[in-house]
Amino acid sequence: MNSKDRMAMMAELPEHSVLIRMSLPMMISFFIQAMYNIVDSMFVAQISENALTAVSLAFPMQQIVTAVAVGLATGVSAVWSRAMGMGDRKHASGIIRTMTGMCLFVTLIFLLLGLFASGPLFRAQTDVAEIAQMGTVYLTINWALSCGSVFSKYYERLLVSAGRSVLSMAAMASGAIFNLVFDPLLIFGIGPFPALGIAGAAWATVGGQIFSALVASVLNALYNEPVRADMLVPRFRLRDAEAILRVGMPSILTMGLSSLTSFFINQILLAYSTTATAVYGICMKLQNVCYMPSFGLNNGLVPILSYNYGIRRTDRVRRTMNLALAGISVLMISLMILFELIPGTILTLFNAGDTLRSIGMVCLRACVLSLPFGAVSMILATSMQALDHAHYALIINLMRQCILLIASFALLSRITHSQDLIWLAVPITEAVTFAVSLLLNRRFRRHLGI
Repeated sequence: MNSKDRMAMMAELPEHSVLIRMSLPMMISFFIQAMYNIVDSMFVAQISENALTAVSLAFPMQQIVTAVAVGLATGVSAVWSRAMGMGDRKHASGIIRTMTGMCLFVTLIFLLLGLFASGPLFRAQTDVAEIAQMGTVYLTINWALSCGSVFSKYYERLLVSAGRSVLSMAAMASGAIFNLVFDPLLIFGIGPFPALGIAGAAWATVGGQIFSALVASVLNALYNEPVRADMLVPRFRLRDAEAILRVGMPSILTMGLSSLTSFFINQILLAYSTTATAVYGICMKLQNVCYMPSFGLNNGLVPILSYNYGIRRTDRVRRTMNLALAGISVLMISLMILFELIPGTILTLFNAGDTLRSIGMVCLRACVLSLPFGAVSMILATSMQALDHAHYALIINLMRQCILLIASFALLSRITHSQDLIWLAVPITEAVTFAVSLLLNRRFRRHLGI
């Protein structure tokens, strides 16, 4: 099946079939990719609790790269798929070249941030010298070599948009396997490798991302004919950049603000203990693992909705959205029940001492209550982004990842002064956002006639 036929299947196969074909490989891919951060934390926890705290404090700033990369990739996926659906190959070619230029610019910005901003940012968070020193090393490497993260997200999304989800999964998995193999080798100095400690964790992470980007670029060159001649040719056309950013900016802003949110929440938690910040970092990473099916479903959903909207098949748009919402609800409820039953077992993976374990069990049980609400809100927001209602998606994402979350943590801390009750901020935020998402979804569907 050539690329044109693979894109046409998004309008021809039964909705459940195309959704599974496009999304299931991405769900698996994102789950594997989530192991980057989990594996780092698991191995770093073997060094010391301060090392784990350093990685937890670095995580929000590390995620800024992911925010930009995912946002741009979401934008190019929707805009390119729509252009291909309309049969405008020349416009589609220009979009790809502009995206390549934008990615190069982004990697240059993060190179400068890594070299000059990592230290001051860490010293602003903590006065524990060992945590600041280790965190600076870890963040500098991740920011300065962000090219792997940015280009891997871009090239993997092109494969998905062309109906090559399995190949995208292979590219993601290759990077995750690289990280899994080299993390212990570089952290502990196994065999001929030097013992680099926390720096080894960072080098394994960026090495995996670069390897994934290289694999994805080769797979696009071999199997994605519409982008083969353009994906390595950078240029900048304002019209195409605006189209990409119009779709992708809500994700960039909200994920970026989510990083800023985690920064402020860490400052609230530091008033209790550094262990509380380590616990919050672990729980957020575990929650991200649970949300990986939602991220994968979103990645498969965007080109399907955009392509069918481009050819005016609103009936397929409606049915595909409904299937995605039903499927993710069942999955997230199942994961919520599982995590409620075995929080202690999960925390043992992070070498948890008595204090970390007691705080972590309360935190984890509270946070996973939010999974069904958050996943539905994410699917609705992504659907709105793909179908020219990005302002609705922005409202949803700002609420759940920034405004309500900070307000809930600050208010519960001030009212209760309880390290146990403060974790309820997460499910409260997601439940309120869920209600708002349903209201916006009703207006959104009425406007599009779906």
